[in-house]
Amino acid sequence: MTIGVTLPAGDAGSASNLVDELITQTRQAAEAGLRSVWFSQLPLSQDAIAIAALAGREVPGIEVGTSVVPTYPRHPFLVAGAAQTAQAATGGRFTLGIGLGSKGFLGPVYGVEYPPPIRHLREYLTVLRRVFAGEAVEFEGETITARAPGPSTVSGGGDVPIIVAAMGPQALRVTSELADGTLPFLAGPRALSEEIVPALPAGKRIIAAVPAVVTDDPDAVRALAVEQMGFYAQIPSYRRILDVEGVGHPADLAIIGDEKTVLDGLRRYYDAGATDVLVTQTGIRSAEERLRTWQVVSSSGS
Repeated sequence: MTIGVTLPAGDAGSASNLVDELITQTRQAAEAGLRSVWFSQLPLSQDAIAIAALAGREVPGIEVGTSVVPTYPRHPFLVAGAAQTAQAATGGRFTLGIGLGSKGFLGPVYGVEYPPPIRHLREYLTVLRRVFAGEAVEFEGETITARAPGPSTVSGGGDVPIIVAAMGPQALRVTSELADGTLPFLAGPRALSEEIVPALPAGKRIIAAVPAVVTDDPDAVRALAVEQMGFYAQIPSYRRILDVEGVGHPADLAIIGDEKTVLDGLRRYYDAGATDVLVTQTGIRSAEERLRTWQVVSSSGS
């Protein structure tokens, strides 16, 4: 069992230099005893793979990853090159987390047609795997065309582990075949044990991303969580997994309270079959609560 955190955590918005701040927070995570730091990706924000490469190079020993890079509309050759660069920069401590994203969000942002998601995922992973294996790629699919003139890898990049933000049955089936594990967000312990863990063979990583904050004012923090997390309920994939868990609002899955409340809540994810837990939204109110949460939750991992 290992535990890490996702960044940004909610308290970096006022930083004069976001890159410097995220590297500082990665160093703080390592000092707290956390095993990994994973960086999120939005259309108009820091580049998650680049930040992971920089942070992993600056902070020796800690695993870094992305949580997650949308496959759409980046070509897998571009993502593969960036991922292998990050792997080389960190000495093999980088994991590529990818996800399909949401048609209702990404389609309007990029203004191009959103591909059939499961077919796209299968083709995307197929190309990534061939690149990471050092093979020549000549691929013609329904959603991806990829033709390289010869084997092309980044020296020192090696074979990058791939984790998929998969929660639905079809995405989990593809993930079980072509990826190294899954990174579900807002999949509670019931959804994890009933739907996600049984879908993956032994040896795959199951990395549960869980909102959690250690605080003396749980009502105030929960009010912020309700305000900031509500939009997830409008995304079909999240709505489905919330229904499996039997909760109405995404904030219902946030573990907010004292040390015992948070540690007991995280333990439920390990008991449900998670190999790793990533604690998210830890700085939703303050840097002080973020650091306190990190110190507390680091004791729940191995």
